[in-house]
Amino acid sequence: MNRNKIIILVVAVLIVSAGSFYGGVLYEKNTGQRSFNFDRNQMGNLPSNTNGSMRMGGMGANSGEIISKDDTSITLKLADGGSKIIFFSETTEISKNTAGNLEDLEVGKNIVVQGTENSDGSITAQSIQIRPKN
Repeated sequence: MNRNKIIILVVAVLIVSAGSFYGGVLYEKNTGQRSFNFDRNQMGNLPSNTNGSMRMGGMGANSGEIISKDDTSITLKLADGGSKIIFFSETTEISKNTAGNLEDLEVGKNIVVQGTENSDGSITAQSIQIRPKN
């Protein structure tokens, strides 16, 4: 008789555990809230090239250090030691912890660029984010 009680208890615990797990899954699904914490250490988990650029849906993101700048473009030094020319205009969104502008694009600054890649491999920027150095 003692053995039967133990079996019933184990089965009951398994049923309650499975029901609780299923209820949690349903709750998460119905709340629609998702948590996504991005960390530089997770870059390897994103679709990227070895040079620090990412391609997502026809848009590209490139990050690196500005090594030169003129009135319409900057040149980025990429993580692999290569470089990428980035074109910008008055309509390119530039951001940092506070609103930024074209004068904030300085040699030595680290940035992340999102834009479309041109046939020659350069990028026409749609947004540039100035990032703090580590």
